[in-house]
Amino acid sequence: METKNTYLFPVKIDKKVKISYSESPAHVGALINAVDFIVSVGTLIIAPCDGTVVDVKCDSDVGGLDKSFDALGNYIEIKHKNEEYSIYEHIKQNGSLVKVGDEVKAGQIIGYSGATGWLAHLGPHLHFDVHKYFGSESNDYKTLKIKWAK
Repeated sequence: METKNTYLFPVKIDKKVKISYSESPAHVGALINAVDFIVSVGTLIIAPCDGTVVDVKCDSDVGGLDKSFDALGNYIEIKHKNEEYSIYEHIKQNGSLVKVGDEVKAGQIIGYSGATGWLAHLGPHLHFDVHKYFGSESNDYKTLKIKWAK
């Protein structure tokens, strides 16, 4: 299923940025349509579409190679029109510039990338996906194929 909304890239794309859809061992099942932007710590993250911030975690400074680090990752989650949600994971400690309830506009700087949580073999990067929830549990979601802005 593809997004109804159109999304900007969450980081500025230049020669230093590598985009990966399939290198992460986490991008299976519900996360099959997730994308990683291999960027250095401190890279500016922008909101790819207008929305409302619904969740933020930015207290961790721990990241590592195996799945046991998964819960230690920082993130920002934004709700967009059409019941679509975007998430930005591996944010640096105290790297969120937004809080729950903030309204954001496409292109607005919302935070800084980091190296928290389960990084696998990728090193510092920004995990990004757009998803829809289908149940009442926090893991009742499925990622959507992202329609990128031209």
